Amino acid sequence: MSEHNLSNRKFLVNCQYGTDNLERATIAFILASSASKTSETAVFISSNATELCVRGALDGLVAEGYEPIADLVAQYQANGGQLWVCPVCVKAKGLSPEDLLPGVEIAGAPRTTAYLASGASLLA
Repeated sequence: MSEHNLSNRKFLVNCQYGTDNLERATIAFILASSASKTSETAVFISSNATELCVRGALDGLVAEGYEPIADLVAQYQANGGQLWVCPVCVKAKGLSPEDLLPGVEIAGAPRTTAYLASGASLLA
């Protein structure tokens, strides 16, 4: 599929890993950053990945052999990528909206499933 054909596509990346598996978290953001270059893209963040959405949490996080995750998230957001964090996970971890990175939205299953139902393809 050419890049032109991808411009009409939407993608959802599911990210549930944080520092518990930084390599998988990084790969999710590699996929998201790449997809967001040509397509509308959202990342649904849940479980341990919620910790990545806290201000300052990305500083210095680098999976061996990969680009720093902070750089990937910055590229993704610069491409217009959306970051949605699970509201139940935010609550379970004792976080508030003020604790989260700029641009992170608290959005749960209804928004995520509606996005998929609107034609988004699931990655990761």
